[in-house]
This record gives sequence, structure tokens and C-alpha cells, in this order.
Amino acid sequence: MENTLKKCLFIDRDGTLIVEPPITEQVDSFEQLDFLPRVIQNLSFIRHKLDYDFVIVSNQDGLGSEEYPLERFNAINDLMLRVFHSEGVDFDDIFFDPHRSDEFHPNRKPGTGMLTKFIEGNGTTYDLANSFVIGDRVTDIQLAHNLGCKGILLAQNGSVDECREWLQETNLLDDCALIADHWDEVAAFLFAGERKAEVTRITKETDIHIAIDLDGSGRTDISTGLGFFDHMLEQIGKHSGIDLTIHVKGDLNVDEHHTIEDTGIALGECIAKALGNKRGIGRYGFCLPMDDCLCQVALDFSGRPWLVWDAEFHREKVGDMPTEMFLHFFKSFSDAAKINLNIKAEGENEHHKIEGIFKALARSLKMAVNRDIHHFELPSSKGLL
Repeated sequence: MENTLKKCLFIDRDGTLIVEPPITEQVDSFEQLDFLPRVIQNLSFIRHKLDYDFVIVSNQDGLGSEEYPLERFNAINDLMLRVFHSEGVDFDDIFFDPHRSDEFHPNRKPGTGMLTKFIEGNGTTYDLANSFVIGDRVTDIQLAHNLGCKGILLAQNGSVDECREWLQETNLLDDCALIADHWDEVAAFLFAGERKAEVTRITKETDIHIAIDLDGSGRTDISTGLGFFDHMLEQIGKHSGIDLTIHVKGDLNVDEHHTIEDTGIALGECIAKALGNKRGIGRYGFCLPMDDCLCQVALDFSGRPWLVWDAEFHREKVGDMPTEMFLHFFKSFSDAAKINLNIKAEGENEHHKIEGIFKALARSLKMAVNRDIHHFELPSSKGLL
């Protein structure tokens, strides 16, 4: 008989399934038992929609000692498991290590001593390369590295950016597939996959590399050679929550036209590529005021490019960017992304008007690319976008 191939979610307990008390860091009473927001709903969804074994792996310092008796721990832990079971969530294996943080022991995370059956197989072949460790500490990502898995870090002990910095400092960033603010993001990632894309566009006039993560945190790394254009593109990332890298080398010795046009084309292509089949997205997207200006950007990921432009500028340039090129940028972007884009701006200050348009575009994108895995359907009566 062939060995079965199993994928696992190795899940930390305190700080990942239940709230970790800030002082004791141990749940010592029934009053302290508190579940992370939406963890039950999302684990139930994952359990019923996907094919993972659920394995709890947790360090419990001093478990079984006089100050942390096993009987008290078991009573609280059993209640936690009963609550999960009532919502259709059962755990296939549970491992608790009692060694304290100042003791070295191969069983204590990030050691893999408790998990040898998953490494050696014992009659079952585990697909560790496609398994994940989910936790709230760097040690959970270290465990993922040691197991040959990828990690998912819940940012309970800092912001997403802070967690990314910690992982970078410990050379573990490549072992982390996702840094999430909450369990909704974890379930979406496991169910529908990441929404990242890269596009490289090289012509005789420009050399462009763009990378995006639609489910990022708004980090940007922008360099086009045009300062004001960089500032506007940064607004897209910051206000949409999309991680955005744009590196452009263009023939600015000629003029700005090719750099701006080709960046719009490549950015549109990259967003379309990251969206994939568009299942579950909001599809539509927003207006916002900026000082003296009112800017509206409505969009539709319809698959049919169209631009309506209602904005006039009375300066030839803002910074180092010709105002005539903004229409051209958005036309190139809408064509490449295959979206309907309706833009209107009113006001007197040209800088505010243009920045308001880019911010409104960002907020429209945030709404339109938002994904609902619980209604994972194509948002179209035609059945095609």
C-alpha cells in the first residue's frame, strides 16, 4: 500500500489560539481563557475546506511543577478543546513541552524533538514542504525552518513591520510565508494563496521592474528618477495597503514621457497578474477631500479597459513631472490592468489635486481587491471578468 501524503498546520497555543496573559504568559485560570478574535470561525473553515492535519505545539514553562500543576492546566486546556470541538475543530496531535526558557532541551521549540514522527514518517509521509507552523513568536518561525516548513507569524507582539524587522535581523524572513494581523488573513492565505506578482519590462527606452503584494502592509520602495512621480506612486502603496516596489531606469535625457507611460503599463500588468482569477474580490471601488480639493476615483475590475478623465491643470509641471502626463499615466494603467477608471478632481491647488487623485485611486484599489474567502465567487453575472 502506498504511503499517504499529509500536510500539517503546526499551531502554537498561547498567543495564537488563545490570548496570552501579558504578565504571567500562562493561562492559570478559567477567567483568563480568552480566544483570539475569529480563530474558531477560521479554523473551522480551514478544517472543512482544506486538507491539513491540525497539530498543537506549545512550550509550557514548568508544566507539572508546584506553581503550574498539571491538573489545573488540563482542566483549562480541556475546556479550550471542547469549545473548538463544538465548532467542528479537532486537533490530530497535541504536544506540550514543560522545559523552562533557561533550559536547553531538543523538545522545546524551536527544537523538533517532540515532532520526530513528522520528520521520520513512521508509516505516513508528511509533506512538510507544503506544511506551515503558525505562531506569534520568532521561535515559531525558527521551528518552521528546522522542520523544513514555512512559517506564518501572527503579529501579536508588535506591528507587521516590526515583526518583519525582527525576522530580517534573525535571517528568518525567507522562512516566513505570511505576517498577519489576524486569523482572517491566515485563512485567506491558506485557502486562496498569496497574491504577489512581478513584472519586468525592458525596451530601448525604459528598464522597469515592479513587484507587488496585494495583501501587504503598504510598504513601498519607489525609484523612477522623477521625485514627484515617486511621491505619487508611494501614495498608492501607503493608502491601499499594497506592498509596492517600482524601480525604473528611463531615458530621462530625452524627456519624462517614456518613463511615466511605461511605468503605468507595467504597474497595470502587475496588478492584473496578482489578482489572478479575481474570485472573491470586491471588484468595485472612492472619493476623498484634500484641503481645497475633492477627488473621485471609481473603478471596476471588469476586464474591459476604459478611462473617463475630468481633471484640468493650469501649471505645466508639478515638481519635475509634466501635468499633461497624468492623463497618459492613468490611460496606460487602465489599459494594462483592464479596468474601468473614472477620475474627477476639483480644486485650485494643483499639487493637492494630483495627490488627492492618487490617494483616491489607492483607496479604490483597497476596496476593489479586498477578498472574501467565505464568498469565493467571481463577482460577475457573466461568469467571466
